[in-house]
Amino acid sequence: MTPNFSAVLWFLAILAAIPLVLWWLRRTPMGARLSSGPMRAISALPLSASQKLVTVEVGQGEERRWLVLGVAQGGISLLYTLTPSEDSKPPAPVTPAEGFAQLLNRLRNQDGGPREPR
Repeated sequence: MTPNFSAVLWFLAILAAIPLVLWWLRRTPMGARLSSGPMRAISALPLSASQKLVTVEVGQGEERRWLVLGVAQGGISLLYTLTPSEDSKPPAPVTPAEGFAQLLNRLRNQDGGPREPR
């Protein structure tokens, strides 16, 4: 008894599609909301090409804390711990497209504005 060749191909295609769909879902806004657990990034401030300050929220409810971390090539250091007040709300997460638009605007302002096409 030989199995139907097209059925085997469909089975293999579905098996290969499962990790691809999960990978794709993690990168969509819906997947990011589902995977956001007791830790999330609040803000990041680049200091140089290899150093930045990052504020991360950990915990939930009464145990919620903001950690200010120094991130460098050699490792990550805890610099300060903050207890956020009840009325303090973290900024809305920036989507990759908004982050790129902000970076592009900053680069344009540093160069003296947009250039005319040649």
